[in-house]
Amino acid sequence: MLRGGGNRTGEREERHARMSPLGRRLACWLPAVLIAAGVAFDVGTPPRYTAAPFFSAAPLVAAPLYSFAGTAATVAAALLGELLIALYHSTQDNTQSATEGLTVMVVAFLALGINRVLRLSDARLASVRNVAEAAQRALLPTPPARLAGLAVAARYVAAHAGARIGGDLYAVQDTPHGVRLIVGDVRGKGLEAVEAAVIVIGAFREAAEQEATLEAVAGRLERALQREGGRREGLDQMEGFTTAVLAEVPSGAHSVLRILNRGHPAPLLLGPDGGLCELNPASPALPLGLSEVAGWPDRVDETFFPAGSLLLLFTDGVTEARDRAGCFYDAPGRLRGRHFPGPDTLLEDLVRDVARHTGGPQADDMALLAVQRPLGE
Repeated sequence: MLRGGGNRTGEREERHARMSPLGRRLACWLPAVLIAAGVAFDVGTPPRYTAAPFFSAAPLVAAPLYSFAGTAATVAAALLGELLIALYHSTQDNTQSATEGLTVMVVAFLALGINRVLRLSDARLASVRNVAEAAQRALLPTPPARLAGLAVAARYVAAHAGARIGGDLYAVQDTPHGVRLIVGDVRGKGLEAVEAAVIVIGAFREAAEQEATLEAVAGRLERALQREGGRREGLDQMEGFTTAVLAEVPSGAHSVLRILNRGHPAPLLLGPDGGLCELNPASPALPLGLSEVAGWPDRVDETFFPAGSLLLLFTDGVTEARDRAGCFYDAPGRLRGRHFPGPDTLLEDLVRDVARHTGGPQADDMALLAVQRPLGE
């Protein structure tokens, strides 16, 4: 996370992160290379040729890459280079030397202005990001590493570097009925999606404590979204919905796993022997918020939760991640046969593998939640 005065440095690092390590090194050395090339060019060519473009370009290149002090140092080096060249050609036309020096000076001070504007913009963006990060921590707090005897880990990966929060959501809670989890994805983007995510998580945390069954929890979420939809107008009122999967590991019966899926990608159960099972629902159901379209009773699927196994819940940012050829990421195929010592390792490896698959920015956010039943239970 970015904090205080480190935000401006973080912004520059984030811009540089889009380039390869070689590209970053070359970019940082480019202003010095331009000044050295300007000196060499002027010394090695007839007097009628000018190196002013090299000395002018160096501060402009430095402005978005360096701090204000670094840009000022580049400006000083460029002006010094131009002065030394003017002294070297002191027997030549002084008018031409003065014109070239004035040109470099004007461009150099323009570069300082550009650098200042960029730094102020970075500071404003960093302030907005701090607010967004605080909202994310409130909406999607990091769960405890252990909860009611289970190992837990969660990740939220934004599709864009400037985004810290969106419509993907997760929550895990120890309740009188067992450990209950939810991972969901609100339709749409922007603040309305965030608002709906807040409503879903708030309703889940209350219902998970009070309701005896997952079916009743899903009913509470449905009603909360219906109330929210009634406050909206137009298309959002008609088509707002949230895909979600709810899970429960009952108290005193960690070998049992209950799943209720409402139009969401199927969770994966990874065995300690490398086996993998997709927990597809026996009866497909529509997402939350669409009860007016069709009505049906919710149905919970129950399965065995072996000791040492990992339950992985995720949003469609994983399954819809594409490589350059347009092929979707195959989570079951990529994870089957692999061994993970815990949920943290599983999520870290999965995030890295998705990034390798896409080879660039993701098209959608990812919310990931993993729970492990430790061996020996």
